[in-house]
Amino acid sequence: MNIVHLLTEPFADYDFMRYALCSIVFLALGAAPVGVFLMMRRMSLVGDALGHAILPGAAAGYMIAGLSLPAMSLGGFIAGLLMALLAGLASRFADVREDASFAAFFLTCLALGVVLVSRGGNSVDLLNLLFGSILSVDRAALTLVAVVSSITMLILAVIYRPLMLESIDPLFLRAVNGKGTLWHIIFLILVVLNLVAGFQALGTLMSVGLMMLPAISARLWHKTMGGMMTIAAGIAIVCGFIGLLLSYYIDLPSGPAIILCCGFVYILSLFIGCENGILWRLYKRHRHHIA
Repeated sequence: MNIVHLLTEPFADYDFMRYALCSIVFLALGAAPVGVFLMMRRMSLVGDALGHAILPGAAAGYMIAGLSLPAMSLGGFIAGLLMALLAGLASRFADVREDASFAAFFLTCLALGVVLVSRGGNSVDLLNLLFGSILSVDRAALTLVAVVSSITMLILAVIYRPLMLESIDPLFLRAVNGKGTLWHIIFLILVVLNLVAGFQALGTLMSVGLMMLPAISARLWHKTMGGMMTIAAGIAIVCGFIGLLLSYYIDLPSGPAIILCCGFVYILSLFIGCENGILWRLYKRHRHHIA
């Protein structure tokens, strides 16, 4: 059995593996660029907070309509936006930092979500919401992920420049009446949309990993936004492909296997990344001393 056969057999033989791979590709194209912007805006933990905030909304949708994709997605979207709004208002009108406000709300939302699922379901339902099941992605879930990915790429292309300026110098954008708050709100909506799409496949805990780990790794390989977004999407796709193969051949849970691959790439990039990797920086320092 050759290497090509080993790499292609699961996807050639099983529809569910093809659906899983397609969902990873769509998630990578939408979520990874959003993760780069979160990282550059020093909002990495905000993505984690919003990921947890989706849980009570998804749980409420589950309690009302069962395992209904539209109900759970709508509930998660509303819950994520509501938490973002409340955290923003708390930081604006009270003497609380935005990151602290997000932390307080996401812990509360996580606890509320667990309570709701425990009251209305069972431990299996809770595990599915927290960790997802990418191998059970169907056409409806795949369509949702594809639509969200397409919307994300289109909107990012439209608001790329003002969003970049709002990320780098929000005071200047405010001074020239650049509607910085509007771009910030649109960006948060994109974050929530991608997390809602991701939790269908990877769960509320794992979806943030596919958004942030490739983005953080890409920063160690390139310094321009375009380069980082391209590399982040590529890392997410490759890690998704390898993670699915690991889950197929050695019986690992698929979602965690994918995120573990992303974590391994980050650790590797931390040492050998050609932009800010530890070994590369030591090499440049050594050459500087010799010169």
